[in-house]
Amino acid sequence: MRRRRGQDPVNITTASRPRSEDIRGRERRYLVSMGIRTVCFLLVLVTRGHWFVWVFLAAALILPYVAVVMANAGSSADPAGPDNSYDPSRKALGAPGVDPLP
Repeated sequence: MRRRRGQDPVNITTASRPRSEDIRGRERRYLVSMGIRTVCFLLVLVTRGHWFVWVFLAAALILPYVAVVMANAGSSADPAGPDNSYDPSRKALGAPGVDPLP
């Protein structure tokens, strides 16, 4: 079977992560952010009269927006894998002592 010139082979190492992994990562980021928001909100209730209650209140109000934006953000590209491009000087693997190319 001959390959036409100019047609690049599909490299599986450049494939994106599975959808289930992407969703799991988004859910984890959302839950961590909302957990931090819950802690900030509880600190607002506990620390009355201190100046940093405003920091906790601002965080409790802003974090839901940040959590949704982070959860809806697409997955980042996976780092580049090994270079498996065609190299005519590279020989195929074979049995020891046997020349794979005549």
